Amino acid sequence: MADPVSRDRWNHTASLLALLTNCHRDPKKSRAARPRDFHPHAKPPRRRPDERKPRVGVEVLRQVFVDRRPLDAR
Repeated sequence: MADPVSRDRWNHTASLLALLTNCHRDPKKSRAARPRDFHPHAKPPRRRPDERKPRVGVEVLRQVFVDRRPLDAR
């Protein structure tokens, strides 16, 4: 029973910390803080393997932008 109480208290505290941080931040230099940034019980967001960006070499960029050929034609 102590864990739900602790989570509830941390929800409140994390919201206040995010509010204070956002009040005193420079919007041009940093992103807005979220309560989960301060919450010790919050799980970090997971990226799915299919959400990863594909890596391409310089050759592909040269082919598309310099030679103006589509990716299929090599």
